[in-house]
Amino acid sequence: MTTTRRDVWPDGRERDGAMPSGGFGVPTHTRPRRLTGSGRLTGSDRPDRPRRTGGQVLSVLAAVAAAAVALSAGLALAAGDRRGVVLPLALAAGIAVGVLAMTRFSGYVILMLAVRPLLDVVKLSGPTAGRADTEQASRLTDPSTMVAVLFLLAAGLWLAAQLRREGRLRGSPLGWAMLLVGATAMVSALGADRPTPSLLEALRILTVVVMFVVLEQLMPDRAAIRRILLACYASLALALAYTVLTSLFGQVPSEVKGQFIRVSGPFSQSTTFGRYLMFLVIFGFAVYRFLSRRARLVLGVLLATSLIFLMLTNTRSAILGAAIGLVVVAVLHRSGRMLVTLLVVAVAGASLLPSVADRFAQLGQDRSVGGGPTGNTLQWRVGYWTDIVPLANRNPVTGIGPNMTQHATPQAKKPHNDLLRAYVETGVAGLLAYLAMLVLLVHTGRTALRRAPPGTLERGVAVGFAGCAVAFIAVSLASNVISNVVTLWYFVAFAAAASAIAHGRAATTGTVAVPASPVRYE
Repeated sequence: MTTTRRDVWPDGRERDGAMPSGGFGVPTHTRPRRLTGSGRLTGSDRPDRPRRTGGQVLSVLAAVAAAAVALSAGLALAAGDRRGVVLPLALAAGIAVGVLAMTRFSGYVILMLAVRPLLDVVKLSGPTAGRADTEQASRLTDPSTMVAVLFLLAAGLWLAAQLRREGRLRGSPLGWAMLLVGATAMVSALGADRPTPSLLEALRILTVVVMFVVLEQLMPDRAAIRRILLACYASLALALAYTVLTSLFGQVPSEVKGQFIRVSGPFSQSTTFGRYLMFLVIFGFAVYRFLSRRARLVLGVLLATSLIFLMLTNTRSAILGAAIGLVVVAVLHRSGRMLVTLLVVAVAGASLLPSVADRFAQLGQDRSVGGGPTGNTLQWRVGYWTDIVPLANRNPVTGIGPNMTQHATPQAKKPHNDLLRAYVETGVAGLLAYLAMLVLLVHTGRTALRRAPPGTLERGVAVGFAGCAVAFIAVSLASNVISNVVTLWYFVAFAAAASAIAHGRAATTGTVAVPASPVRYE
């Protein structure tokens, strides 16, 4: 009886002349392997050893670069050169973050949201609000500016890749309005008398717009919304931890304005810290009841600490904005207990922190335009608004250019009113775009409230964004909110989450829902 011997591969499949392939269709080996008497493969039949030359070269280059950065920063530190310390470290970190952006873009965005407040700790140009004499070279080399440029480049490439792969991008009417705001700012900057500072301001505004568009793509479901919100409150934890630790070591991060010492946290200005806390506090109170017990405990500590530091910033617009937003949250949640709690906190804050009461009492004092840093700034602003309106007559259609008001007035101050600023600096075109954005902010909040299921996190997100939107509009009528890019990143993160709910993309099961009224960027 003759037995036929089958030629098979080690995995049991019959050999038919074809070679088994690897993950990309590449044969695992191309010829039989013969062993010598000693058990070694013959010279011509030895498998190719993996080439490690490229990896070794990259490792050596990375080690050399790290040593060079450390040496340069060390020498600069010994010489007392702060810029020489910051720039090499920022360059090295930028390269690492750039690699992350090119390989894992969603992780890069989450990282940026989590650590963005800490970038101002190493800011080189110092406070810039209301100053016309800021050195532009310092602002261009700020780590925050370099991060903004890197973000725009990475986001542009990623959005282009998404558009090529999907044929269209997920969008909303609010997104289109924000794109118009960014476009009008860029057009106005091109015609400004001083294009460098104007283009730099337009670039800052554009980062906010692009962040919103990017987050719309990254929030297809409830799980993605949770990740983005977690990154936002991780940033709050880092900002508060920095403020508490530096205060414990006797170096309270603060600035002196007139007779007040105002806590600035990781930011260069107390106003920025106050508005940042304003948005995070309003949204945090809105979602608090929909979290697990452990998450409520952590968030409760963050919110209580945030309220204390919000008072210590002595930023009247942020404190009033937080109060307005929290009242909206309490009304939408139909929570009388929250209203009573807010009243108690307000009374306790005024009693335990006399500087807060004194700051608000100054609203009854007189102050002339261009006066001191404290006093009745509302009276000063009304007078300043009257002075700057005629500036728009130079170019009523596109305005004098972003950030140009402070260069065109003897007081060298920004408008302190975003509506008026939109008209003076970006013309009628920019004002219409800004008004459309404000209207669509309210519309997005209302739609999200209508479509969010009761008793779910989506309801908390909708309520939180509604409170933040009302606070944003109220504060922008007497402040330069549109210039606070770092605070607006978190505001548009909440807006993107509400937009996902409004358009049916955040199903409670975590799956992608079909949008009720799809809008695309094509």
